[in-house]
Amino acid sequence: MSTVLVIAEHDGSELNPSTARTLTGVAPLGDADIAVLANGGADVCAQAAALAGVAKVLHVDNAANANALAAVLAPQIAELAASYAVVALPSTTFGKDLAPRVAALLDVHQVSDVMEVYDAHNFQRPIYAGNVLIKENTEAYAKAVITVRTASFQAAESGDSAAAIDATTVSADLPTHTRFQKLEAQKSERPDLQSAAWVVSGGRGVGSEEQFSVIYELADKLGAGCGASRAAVDAGYCPNDMQVGQTGKIIAPDVYFAFGISGAIQHITGIKDAGTIVAINKDSEAPIFEVADIGIVGDLFEIAPQLGDALQK
Repeated sequence: MSTVLVIAEHDGSELNPSTARTLTGVAPLGDADIAVLANGGADVCAQAAALAGVAKVLHVDNAANANALAAVLAPQIAELAASYAVVALPSTTFGKDLAPRVAALLDVHQVSDVMEVYDAHNFQRPIYAGNVLIKENTEAYAKAVITVRTASFQAAESGDSAAAIDATTVSADLPTHTRFQKLEAQKSERPDLQSAAWVVSGGRGVGSEEQFSVIYELADKLGAGCGASRAAVDAGYCPNDMQVGQTGKIIAPDVYFAFGISGAIQHITGIKDAGTIVAINKDSEAPIFEVADIGIVGDLFEIAPQLGDALQK
């Protein structure tokens, strides 16, 4: 029996890369079991079973899991968690929504944004917007529910071998007060912000929703994901699912372009694991330059097209 149970994030047919990153994060605890809660989900189970570091896959096939609601998934996970010391979820919207419910049902402590796993009771996580790292101990509780900061870990690789897939049933009573009605989501052909190798972001300095097209055009030229600072989202320049930062998405692209972003601490927290940070701002005193690997002082509306043309060559 494994010590840790990883809850798979998926869309019913594809395993989200955040699951493989979570698997790497909990690797110090040994091989992990992965729970796939789905309606069907055979393809997702096969993808999970092929990941390195998986002991076995628990396949919970239930029509109630067709549209994953935290209120429906949490009781099932709480039942599956009975024999595990640690329940791990990715620190994505999926994991952040689900983990508190699971922890509450188990009456245990939740540790958020884990950056290092020492053992089954000791975890490193950031506080004060990432300025301080602490070691949190959960020995006072029977088990721990954690969200793993996926940006801090590489994804576990898929191999030729596959772990066993066990068909698993749960008897948990599922709530009826919460029901799926419909999904409204922004559709984009661009790479997913949290898994893109390159990300282009804009801030308040872009100036307006219309002018944000300069960010989209550069992202499309480079095949990059598209992000924004909280200030740009609050100003209505772009939708909030593009927000990067402590109150948005934590990302770790190979290259991060920050256009017209001042560099508030909440934004820096979201990009601290990026490989190379390129900052473009007409204010030479902007704090973003203190963390940037490459800084360009100038007009973003002139530099963005030039940068796109140069990088395409």
